[in-house]
Amino acid sequence: MTRLSHLTLRNFLIALHDLLATTAALFAAFYLRFEGGEGFYDRLPLLFQILPYFLAFSVVVFFIFNLTTTKWRFISLPDALNIIRVASVLTVALLVLDYVFVAPNVRGAFFLGKVTIVLYWFLEITSLSALRMAYRYFRYTRVRRHARTEDAAPTLLIGRAADAEVLLRGIESGAIKRIWPVGVLSPSGSDRGQFIRNVPVLGGIDDIEDIFADFAKRSKPIARVVMTPSAFEPEAHPESILMRARKLGMIVNRMPSLESGDAPRLTAVAVEDLLLRPSEKIDYARLEGLIRGKAVIVTGGGGSIGSEICERVVAFGAARLLILENSEPALYAVTEALAAHGAAATIEGRIADIRDRERVMRLMAEFKPDIVFHAAALKHVPILERDWSEGVKTNIFGSINVADAALAAGAEAMVMISTDKAIEPVSMLGLTKRFAEMYCQALDHDLATGGGAKPPMRLISVRFGNVLASNGSVVPKFKAQIDAGGPVTVTHPDMVRYFMTIREACDLVITAATHALGTQRPDVSVYVLNMGQPVKIVDLAERMIRLSGLQPGYDIEIVFTGMRPGERLHEILFASEEPTREIGVAGIMAAQPNEPPMQTLRKWIAALDQAIARDDRATIKTILKDAVPEFGSTAA
Repeated sequence: MTRLSHLTLRNFLIALHDLLATTAALFAAFYLRFEGGEGFYDRLPLLFQILPYFLAFSVVVFFIFNLTTTKWRFISLPDALNIIRVASVLTVALLVLDYVFVAPNVRGAFFLGKVTIVLYWFLEITSLSALRMAYRYFRYTRVRRHARTEDAAPTLLIGRAADAEVLLRGIESGAIKRIWPVGVLSPSGSDRGQFIRNVPVLGGIDDIEDIFADFAKRSKPIARVVMTPSAFEPEAHPESILMRARKLGMIVNRMPSLESGDAPRLTAVAVEDLLLRPSEKIDYARLEGLIRGKAVIVTGGGGSIGSEICERVVAFGAARLLILENSEPALYAVTEALAAHGAAATIEGRIADIRDRERVMRLMAEFKPDIVFHAAALKHVPILERDWSEGVKTNIFGSINVADAALAAGAEAMVMISTDKAIEPVSMLGLTKRFAEMYCQALDHDLATGGGAKPPMRLISVRFGNVLASNGSVVPKFKAQIDAGGPVTVTHPDMVRYFMTIREACDLVITAATHALGTQRPDVSVYVLNMGQPVKIVDLAERMIRLSGLQPGYDIEIVFTGMRPGERLHEILFASEEPTREIGVAGIMAAQPNEPPMQTLRKWIAALDQAIARDDRATIKTILKDAVPEFGSTAA
């Protein structure tokens, strides 16, 4: 019924065309078979009697195989196969009609005959395809003509044939405008010398200078390079591509991976695109299965992580989204960005501080979420080392408020964004996040063992390291320092960190939630993202300087400023007392449960509450060290 309700006048016109094409194919098959004799005219009366019923059956077949609802401008191989299926079903129907109903009961002899039926099959395919293919070719030539006449930039595509073909389809459909592809450079030797949608593969990536010079000699200078996803694989040496293209004066763009639901559009190449190992392959169908139709709350939804989670849950089909944010400008920015995407979800943004327990409880009770993503936190290590009592209020008591409110509102799950700094913490950020993890673990454990008719709510924490381009990360800081002419400041020559993109981190956070909410409830509640190989910060700074076309130590100096309070040289992913556990999901591991009982935690929480009210730093510090004995911070 849903498909029928969405039919438009265009669909009815397509159905009319297909009925006329089917009628023409049937009469043409009869005429060709019985031409020159009286057989054709003798069969016409019965043919006219059968025709209305056959056409009515044809309309049903067209609809079942999506012929009436497929746009002709995008006609492709799957649509051609559908046409063959339709022709085959209708041919079998004629065969049954001739051999079972008409021949023995009406004429006593075959009415159509095998030759007529075979002719009809070929003619039906031709008649259904001809106008569709003609229209598709018309749109294709028109787009190409407009691309040439609208000052489209001559463009070189870089990447394997499969990626280039997706980009070329985007150009042909009009989704990508103002570029004119003149050739492809592929890292695959088997692609060379071939044509992809009538665009030649001119050579390998190392041929970029020769190809550029050749087009310049012919007065057809190449103005732009588009790097497809395969051009960012390590063996393609993406840094070299970017630097060589920029040296030649070409604009460099990238096409995002379409697996994640991104539209086929061109974006600027960011430095962070070139700094990482290949991302984990995400099962997007799995994520959509969790989120579609759900009511979702994101705390801290205006931050770098929170805003990306908002975008992802909307992309995966959430029915309703409530964004809780303490910063008015950040809340305005994220709601405006989501509105610009034209999302189908009902999106609401509310100013709220997670420290305000009554307001958080009230908002969640009114919204009745299915899933809560808790991204609100104070995260900057040096600031929390100075004002660490504020970190206790937000990261510990704020997280407790969110967890309790989610439980009271009847949510299925609460997912807390944690940090790799929570493992054997040496900073107040890590310590407060570890305490919040322990509370969620203990509450999750109590709910699992408490019984009840409905499945208990899950409370999980997801740890990961530094996120590229997030607020406060080194990448935007280094960019700004390079743009200012230097120096680039690094705390220590041996400082090492894990990095991943915001998009990958958020997708893996949602993936962890799908595991926690699986049919078999796992006994783990702390998940750790696979961050790949750690990156030396000084190496990161040097690469960013080179990618900007400058020389480290010559054009831009690197200055070592010394480690700050709460920092350590090497981050770790698992504590010695919570060994790793494989969960069978790519990119994610779990930590063995390791939390004190809720009764003990509540005593610490009550004592902390009293100490915070008195601003008794010594007592607060004692309580936290008692709760997390491995804490080794020098915070004062």
